[in-house]
Amino acid sequence: MYTILVLEDDRELNESISYALKKEGYRVFSACSCREAKALWESRTFHLAVLDVNLPDGDGFHFCRWLRSRQNTPVLFLSARDLEEDVLNGYELGAEDYVTKPFSLKILLKKIHVILSRKDSDNHIYDDGFLKVDFNQGTVRRGTKECLLTPTEYRILKKLMENKGKLLTYTVLFDALWDEGIQIADKHTLAVNINRLRKKIETEEHSYIANVYGMGYLWKP
Repeated sequence: MYTILVLEDDRELNESISYALKKEGYRVFSACSCREAKALWESRTFHLAVLDVNLPDGDGFHFCRWLRSRQNTPVLFLSARDLEEDVLNGYELGAEDYVTKPFSLKILLKKIHVILSRKDSDNHIYDDGFLKVDFNQGTVRRGTKECLLTPTEYRILKKLMENKGKLLTYTVLFDALWDEGIQIADKHTLAVNINRLRKKIETEEHSYIANVYGMGYLWKP
């Protein structure tokens, strides 16, 4: 299930967009200010950010720079600012799309679907010359040897790799695995599964997963 952040200070419009996205099967968290959005961002993993530009405590451009310094998450700007320089600024910040108000909700949903589909196609294979993970085939190879992972180990691996360089707290990992149908609710069980995963994919020369004591895990950048 994709998780989307909607940052829009018009509460009525925010609710309309969030409701439409939820009907499409997305998990949605909404914020009306940069402060609220940052609090959500620090505690969860998002697959897409839908950002207004004019906000009560900042603007969407600055927020985009802030989140891009933490995670390479796709961004779609949604704004009444339709000057050429604003649109170009959005794209120069790496936005996938820039939608001006007023807009068609159906077209917005289609744009979001295309962005997330493109994100999927860009992240199907990881290969650093030693470890190769093919998410199309569901296979993992360490050197020339195939690694046989349990469903839980595979989902943990996928979640960590999707968020390379970002600390995933225990709570975020529990929630993410729960969404995948894996019911792990304590740190010990999670640690056991991650230790087994590390033994299968790592060597002394190739270390991928870091444990941040008392907080969670991350896939090393």
